Amino acid sequence: MEKARPTETAVARQEPRVTDEHGRRIRVWELALRYLLLLAVLALTVGPFLWQLSTSLKGPHEDIFSSPPTFLPSDPTLHNYQRVADTIPVWDYALNSLKVAGANVVTNCVGSALAGYALARLRYRGRGVATLVFILAMLVPAESIIIAQFTTMRELGLNNTLIGVVLPACVSAMNVLLMRNAFLNLPYEIEEAAFVDGANAWQRFLRIALPSVRGTLAVVAIFAFMGAWDDFLWPLIVLSDPSKFTLTIGLNYLHGTFANDERLVAAGTIIAVAPLIALFACLQRYFFRGVGEGAVKG
Repeated sequence: MEKARPTETAVARQEPRVTDEHGRRIRVWELALRYLLLLAVLALTVGPFLWQLSTSLKGPHEDIFSSPPTFLPSDPTLHNYQRVADTIPVWDYALNSLKVAGANVVTNCVGSALAGYALARLRYRGRGVATLVFILAMLVPAESIIIAQFTTMRELGLNNTLIGVVLPACVSAMNVLLMRNAFLNLPYEIEEAAFVDGANAWQRFLRIALPSVRGTLAVVAIFAFMGAWDDFLWPLIVLSDPSKFTLTIGLNYLHGTFANDERLVAAGTIIAVAPLIALFACLQRYFFRGVGEGAVKG
């Protein structure tokens, strides 16, 4: 025992090994390579946004095309954001985009949850064919049916309305399949116990299935909001009244009128991106919990 004590002390003094989630040891050069790749991806994704933010805060006397470029503004100012509001009714456009995106989130969450639950948990003839139809719908390019959508909106009298902007994307096929896969991961024993207790299909859906897939529902909400907020082609086609323009169309006019004023364009870009960052910040804890959805808690 006395001879073993120095060996135990020496082992205890050794530096802890770096391991992955499976307990396998990671070499130092592999860990350094991973961090280098992560830093490269971070620079490619976050770098342009930070540069736009820096440009929007620079005053009119700062050279944004200097060499070498200066990242931090020497005299930060919010005057460019005020100029955007003075040039175009940016807040009215943002309100229109918020209406469209909010309606799109509600319709996608409700419609995708109902359709996904019906495809995953209910038993009826033709369920496989209905699932195949949603899969095939994802393969159809949006540009190939945009003329038919415009004709339909005109025949319904919804042309040049925000309802006409919302209606074609109110339920996405991809979101339906996401909810279907989430409901499929739920154990059938839970619903069988509720069925024995007398719960009908609506009660099983609202009280058991839906609370268990909140992570996927948050993913659907984020995708629906981003798709409606960033959409440019369809609102440009269906809307003709400037008072009903969304933010993407309004910023396009800003860029076309002041193409040489990069500070103004950068400020408008930050105004457009800020709601997306706020939405993800609010839903991120639900967004990353989708891996454990459907698990039985003891």
